Amino acid sequence: MIKPFDQQPAILLLADGTIFYGKSLGKIGTTSGEICFNTGMTGYQEVFTDPSYFGQIIIMTNDHIGNYGALDTEVESKRIAISGLICKKFSAHNFSRLSATESLQAYFETNNLVGISDVDTRALTIHVRENGAMNCIISSEITDVEILKKKLAETPDMSGLDLAKEVSTKAVYFTGNESAPYKVAVLDCGVKQSILNCLTDAGVYAKVFNASTSFEEMKAWNPNGYFISNGPGDPSAMPYAIATVKQIQDSGKPVFGICLGHQLLALANGVPTYKMHHGHRGLNHPVKNLETGISEITSQNHGFAVSRADVAKNPNIEITHINLNDDTVEGIRVKNAKAFSVQHHPEASPGPHDSRYLFHQFIEMMQN
Repeated sequence: MIKPFDQQPAILLLADGTIFYGKSLGKIGTTSGEICFNTGMTGYQEVFTDPSYFGQIIIMTNDHIGNYGALDTEVESKRIAISGLICKKFSAHNFSRLSATESLQAYFETNNLVGISDVDTRALTIHVRENGAMNCIISSEITDVEILKKKLAETPDMSGLDLAKEVSTKAVYFTGNESAPYKVAVLDCGVKQSILNCLTDAGVYAKVFNASTSFEEMKAWNPNGYFISNGPGDPSAMPYAIATVKQIQDSGKPVFGICLGHQLLALANGVPTYKMHHGHRGLNHPVKNLETGISEITSQNHGFAVSRADVAKNPNIEITHINLNDDTVEGIRVKNAKAFSVQHHPEASPGPHDSRYLFHQFIEMMQN
């Protein structure tokens, strides 16, 4: 017999005053952050542990969350990265046949995650699409809206926030086979485990450095190439990383950037970024490769983007990929350097593997 899940009343308050009521999930408590939505139909545990979501409260648009529990093999980092969860139907019990799983409710309680279920996520997602990303607060312990408004007012805005330093590795570490043919220095701004797996599967021995590491320290290892990872926060609030990426590019070694790494590469070349209205998050976003003419279905997670108008003004930057939903920049190449980047996540965990060829392009660049 399944033990009933004791859910408490919960409240969701948005910065514009909109209120949704529902039921608690995870830990009883209060949490705040920037609200965003993910349109993926599966892979919720990989989403919850993606460091790029640090500081954000996520709406899962899929109707049912939690039915297959939690698995140690499906994490992208050592901890849950999201600040809170909003969903429609939440399963506190694990119905997976995999004996290694635990319930998502137990997983959330262990990781101190606060969330709310039984919310009309369609209405909420439409509201965010129409009104843009904003801060919000969830509470299953405070019922006074005025108190929640005061707490929400204390939550910092995502613009201008350097969050990479919060999720980057504290100590240098290695991953992959030491006898692999290529050595790659990884600037960890919040790297996903699946990205490191794709690099090592392609024949890379990687040394992972903290986001604030100097170029000289990375260069001392004498790598064959450099990788600039994904991560959370505002890229323009990372002048130290922008300067490092510029030095890496000027070294002449191959450079590959993903997501935040893509934005940092653009900033290193004088191309500004901007905060999007509501961002791209999910594993079903269409992107066109302008070099091949082929469209790819991609996994995405970003709230900032590279200015397309400013790319057009820079003769040294070439757009290689565009988003077919809104024509935003999805990939660039630096013409006078061995450097390229994409906004989407080619490792796609979760998601389709249409873009994994990019890791092999990086390998070919190091071969040449």
